[in-house]
Amino acid sequence: MKNNDDKDFFARLKEGLSKTRKGLVKNLDEMVSGEKIISRDIFEDIEEVLIGADLGPAFTSDLIEEMKFRAKRKELDSPDALKKLMKDHMTKILRTCESPLRIPKGESYTIMVVGVNGTGKTTTIGKMASRFKRNGIPMLLVAADTFRAAAIEQLGIWAERTGAPLVKQKMGADPSAVVFDAIHAATARKAVMIVDTAGRLHTKTDLMDELKKIKRIMGRELPGAPHETLLVLDATTGQNAVVQAQMFHKEIGITGIALTKLDGTARGGIIIRIAQEMGIPIRYIGVGEGLDDLRRFKSEEFVDALFG
Repeated sequence: MKNNDDKDFFARLKEGLSKTRKGLVKNLDEMVSGEKIISRDIFEDIEEVLIGADLGPAFTSDLIEEMKFRAKRKELDSPDALKKLMKDHMTKILRTCESPLRIPKGESYTIMVVGVNGTGKTTTIGKMASRFKRNGIPMLLVAADTFRAAAIEQLGIWAERTGAPLVKQKMGADPSAVVFDAIHAATARKAVMIVDTAGRLHTKTDLMDELKKIKRIMGRELPGAPHETLLVLDATTGQNAVVQAQMFHKEIGITGIALTKLDGTARGGIIIRIAQEMGIPIRYIGVGEGLDDLRRFKSEEFVDALFG
């Protein structure tokens, strides 16, 4: 049974996915409305809708094959049967990546947050910090994006709002030096350390080299760190989000994903492709600017909201 917070978020998620729903579910509804039996004649049209929604070729191919099999056995006897098949297929894939972030009590824990500029990385950190504060988890924020003054300032605002200590140095400082100072402070406090990193374009090797260096320093000073390497992706970029995920995972190893800006796009189906092709846990999804608009990812909740 959902509590009021869950109901409120489900309503926001449902509203946030309205553009994706219009491009996917409504298009399918119009295509098969009035059809008593879903025939093989419209499979090609359905395939175009699925690809257009950024669900990915693997998902589309698997679903079309399953639809053909069901149609042959006369099991697709209504539009509702088609939607149920799609919902079940989506939920099955997304469930494999439904894995919340588990933070041990009374221990220092490090989260390195990465992603290209513009994905909402620093804002995501702020919202995570707000969640941790509500749950009584001690933390500190680390401004390791020393290439942009705005990034340091923005993280400072979030530190003030959440009451979290901020570890920073002047703009242009060595990010690894900032992280070095922070990791010892986090260890002494037994706190969660959330590290904001630079996000220049993912095609630049200097960015990846910098991130690798930060990871080495963290691992050297605290064995096992970073305990989580969280990649923030912008859903509005569609297929480019998959490219970014592949690049970051290949170069530095990603352990979790936060998918933001689902409310601003018709490409929310990209979450299916990310789950199927990457197999990396989706920790959080974001559907707005509010503090409570970043939530733990739940597969059934997402699919139910998508289909309205």
